[in-house]
Amino acid sequence: MEQRKRDHIALAFSSQVEAALADRRFTYEPMLGAHPGGEAEPFTFLGKTMRAPMWVSSMTGGTALARIINTNLARACREFGMGMGLGSCRILLEHPQYFADFDMRDVIGDDLPFWANIGIVQLESMLADGSHHRLGELVAKLRADGLIIHVNPIQEWLQREGDVLKHPPAETIEKFLALTPMKIMVKEVGQGMGPASIGRMLSMPIAALELAAFGGTNFARAELARGDPHKQALYAPLSLVGHTAGEMLGVINTLAGSSQPPACRQIIISGGIGSFLDGYYLISKSVLPAVFGQASAFLRYAQGSYDDLRQFVAGQVNGLNFAKAFLSIRTT
Repeated sequence: MEQRKRDHIALAFSSQVEAALADRRFTYEPMLGAHPGGEAEPFTFLGKTMRAPMWVSSMTGGTALARIINTNLARACREFGMGMGLGSCRILLEHPQYFADFDMRDVIGDDLPFWANIGIVQLESMLADGSHHRLGELVAKLRADGLIIHVNPIQEWLQREGDVLKHPPAETIEKFLALTPMKIMVKEVGQGMGPASIGRMLSMPIAALELAAFGGTNFARAELARGDPHKQALYAPLSLVGHTAGEMLGVINTLAGSSQPPACRQIIISGGIGSFLDGYYLISKSVLPAVFGQASAFLRYAQGSYDDLRQFVAGQVNGLNFAKAFLSIRTT
């Protein structure tokens, strides 16, 4: 105790903060809570039982590190009760020898959400040539709960190797929904989407919509960085187009409270979620059942030892539980 008091004296001046830095999203109620302990309250999301409202948003696939990353992430999901979306499974359609890099059902277990992933361009092409049945076969082989369709027109347009969309993604997704019994989730990749696109997606019988909003990893900017300097200078403003998670959530809440409730009733709030406080704030404001997703933060720790990832996830979960006990969302 004496050492702690000496530390407090030594740190008192360096620990000063300005009042303007206070986080105005919350009210802090120190008299009304108790330190959390024990197991978190389980809840149902995407038809499975989760223990933490956190989603491992789709990571990269088709790299030498894929098996290490996916195994670490699936292991963390199992330990902490989170859901997981795989990175793009396109490589498995072209090179099935990489299947083991994605085959994580035994690692994550049967009780948690585990979803495969394909791009809208690949889906459009497969619908055109009649090979879309292969997606159902892939999902079955992975023992996944469904298929995430990621939509990324800005990224594809800026990418050196990018593919060209021939039809609006909403039309392609509607067509596929009419042809498949699979559960489908839709996400944009890093820019989010505007009100009309959100409304169109929520009107469809998809299992969930993932926001992947502007404010996190900006794949448009990443593709520009891979290109020539002239193109980077020319199209840099395009990388700043998008919609934040808060903006998109406002649109979703308005639609959810309308006289015609949306067919899609679950969302994953991702894009710019820097900490458990960001996630707690956004899911608490959501009218629809929601969890929050992270990609780059998980990826940073998943490439190394499992202990590093475990320590990070445990910190996020413990912080989230503390926030639930002592923080309320401001209404004004």
